[in-house]
Amino acid sequence: MSHTAREIPPPLELLCLKALWSLREGNVKDVQAIVAQSRPLAYTTIMTVLDRLVRKGKLTRRKVGRSFQYTPIESRDGLRRAAIRELLEGFFDGSRQDLIDYLLDAPRELPAPPALAARAAAESESRIDTVLL
Repeated sequence: MSHTAREIPPPLELLCLKALWSLREGNVKDVQAIVAQSRPLAYTTIMTVLDRLVRKGKLTRRKVGRSFQYTPIESRDGLRRAAIRELLEGFFDGSRQDLIDYLLDAPRELPAPPALAARAAAESESRIDTVLL
């Protein structure tokens, strides 16, 4: 079985790409500041991820002073298209209509966000069970 490189980057690489899409261009520290809002990571971790993205052809970098400025090559829309293509091929045998049918038939009720579920659980625990009284 041959392995081909996935077009869709793994979660940490995608997180760094999202940061750079919002910045348009930035250094490691800039990317780290944005990524830290959801996932506090070391400077060296971000630097390694950005270097990996450069090697994969997803970013360019240029030397500015003592640091590098990174710029995304692939657009957010381009990566979305690749993700949809991968989803279509992997789960719907390439059929757009099967995907559309699936989405239209999918249950309308989505799971509650974690914060909402935690608050509901806390409220439930704080109520007095009147049956025991």
